[in-house]
Amino acid sequence: MDYCCGGGKSLQDACLHAGVTADEILKRLRQNSELAGPADAEWANAPLADLTRHIRERHHQYVRDSIPRVRALLAKIREKHGEKHREIEEIEKLFGDVAREMTAHMQKEEQILFPYIDALERSARGNGSLEPPFFQTVRNPIQAMMKEHDSAGDLVKRIRKASNDYKVPAEACTSYQATYQELRQFEEDLHLHVHLENNILFPRAVELEAAVV
Repeated sequence: MDYCCGGGKSLQDACLHAGVTADEILKRLRQNSELAGPADAEWANAPLADLTRHIRERHHQYVRDSIPRVRALLAKIREKHGEKHREIEEIEKLFGDVAREMTAHMQKEEQILFPYIDALERSARGNGSLEPPFFQTVRNPIQAMMKEHDSAGDLVKRIRKASNDYKVPAEACTSYQATYQELRQFEEDLHLHVHLENNILFPRAVELEAAVV
């Protein structure tokens, strides 16, 4: 189940596409909800400024730290294993694409969208006036960010497919194993990152703007 990148589909449609039953997915969701604890509930009620700061410090920084590390690993295993495993070159290109997209995406969030959301919250609390944004409504940059989330999600799905679900070949060296582990972690972080924005931050920002403006 992909609940963030490319989300917005009904449970029935998603289950048909994935080849699983809705009952099985609901069972797993209940189990995961019990294990996950109150994290989502806490962010649903926390100050938006705390959430935007958490996304910047946890997820944006993770992406920036991971990019050079993964690129170096991919270059290393391509040189050693690329002739036999042509998929490494494809994965390297796909990761380069998602790295460029995410770098530009995070910059737009940090320089444009997040400051406006933080200003919205301050205004709602009576701490300063709100200047009309050049993008008219927060819905416009949010829509653009969600499209970019879908694009990044599609790229990591293609990386997963090219890497055979991050399964290393039998002769894989330590660097090969580390590369696929890093790629898996990058995808997992992206899904949590996008979930916090698409399903918590963005809806709350839209609701707050409607109440303030």
